Amino acid sequence: QVQLVESGGGLVQAGGSLRLSCTASGRTSSSYAMAWFRQAPGKERELVAAMSSGRNTYYADSAKGRFTISRDNAKNMVYLQMNSLKPEDTAVYYCAVRPGSLYYLRSTSYDYWGQGTQVTVSS
Repeated sequence: QVQLVESGGGLVQAGGSLRLSCTASGRTSSSYAMAWFRQAPGKERELVAAMSSGRNTYYADSAKGRFTISRDNAKNMVYLQMNSLKPEDTAVYYCAVRPGSLYYLRSTSYDYWGQGTQVTVSS
């Protein structure tokens, strides 16, 4: 069992930055893959960024060059640094973990989820 608690969301102007954090507790492991998803109103949940236990990363085209996923295993923390934010980035952002070394692109591949944190980008 893994519990995830997110923080760092909020309201920001276009062009601004936010850093999302996710604190894990329970049966955590450095061998777990982790990811960030987002879901906008009326849209399906989509993968934003993912990282394997070996630190290989994936970014959605919409996030590449602006977002950075990172992890601190000693602190059981996962981060998403978001720069140059756009109004279309507005969504609820979720951190997710799967008990395996490799990441997958589908949300159904992840067993543990945070509660979600709202990110709103105004123009």
